[in-house]
Amino acid sequence: MSTKDSNGNLLHEGDSVQVIKDLKVKGSTITLKRGTKFKNIHLTDDSEEVECRDGKTTIVLKTCYLKKS
Repeated sequence: MSTKDSNGNLLHEGDSVQVIKDLKVKGSTITLKRGTKFKNIHLTDDSEEVECRDGKTTIVLKTCYLKKS
């Protein structure tokens, strides 16, 4: 199973990614702005999702809104 970002680049455990679109986080008042970077991502069982840490919270993001940085 390979996980790819919005540009088709392969993502690996521990990569850094950047958000390409403003996203509203479900169940929260947080809005992730375009250009927000996440370091040290964690791959999940689903090839279209990755886990990112934002402070103490963990957010699951779709790979179609991310690009490798």
